[in-house]
Amino acid sequence: MLRVVAIAVFSIILFSNAIHALDFKVFDLTHAQSEDAIAWPFYPAYNFTILQRGFNEDLTGGKVWLEWNSFAMAEHSGTHMDAPCHVRVTEGGLRVHEIPLEKLVGPGVIINVKSKVEENIDYRVTLDDIQDWETKYNKIPDGAVVFMNAGWSQRYPNKTLVFGSEDHVDTTTFHFPGWHEDTVDWLLKNRNIHVLGGDTPSFDYARTTTFPVHQLIGENNIPGMENVANLDSIPESGSIIYVAAFKIYDGSGSPSRVFATVSGATNNWSSKCLIIFMVIFYYFG
Repeated sequence: MLRVVAIAVFSIILFSNAIHALDFKVFDLTHAQSEDAIAWPFYPAYNFTILQRGFNEDLTGGKVWLEWNSFAMAEHSGTHMDAPCHVRVTEGGLRVHEIPLEKLVGPGVIINVKSKVEENIDYRVTLDDIQDWETKYNKIPDGAVVFMNAGWSQRYPNKTLVFGSEDHVDTTTFHFPGWHEDTVDWLLKNRNIHVLGGDTPSFDYARTTTFPVHQLIGENNIPGMENVANLDSIPESGSIIYVAAFKIYDGSGSPSRVFATVSGATNNWSSKCLIIFMVIFYYFG
């Protein structure tokens, strides 16, 4: 009898853990690619051409509905990744197809600076912001995907609000927040991160002319993310973030489907109770 009880308990634990492994919710952190996608003014515009949308006479005798399209866009458009080769002091750095897939996923670290940005649109994330996060949640975990949340997702795709300027062409008029190079330099020297980015059009703030943060992460072969969406939908700590970039050969960047998973975001108690009942019935029924 004792052996049967032990086997039953083991079965409950085993199946409960299997349910727990699937107990997560997925959050989309990506703006849709469309003609409204935000890109710097010197990049070509997004183009989407419908090639077939209807009943095709040639292939199916008009009996089957078919759709296919063609699209063209800049690498650095909408929610996208900057490869390390994009901006550097010297030529080199990983291109998109060379970035290991395991470097595009990691524990989510969301640095919320929305209240500070309300006071200063040109705000840059400081070391104090990092230390505040670590005071709340402990040390930034190895392999982290670290994003600044400036509340910019709500402005997208209004170019005037996103660029902080009525002039959408002259980049010297732009105003939006980003990362401070001293903060990023500290992160690179003291923490092990996989990706750096945020919800603005650049992780360097708009007033820069030298893009020091781009240079820093480029020289360290760290991918960057821009125009990330919906960062308010996930916790500041406790998610896993995935950067599903197009594997563009020789690319300097790539449009990306960024998403996060958060464990325990769904309620599987009914499933767990059903498993317990089934195990008990099997062994003792």
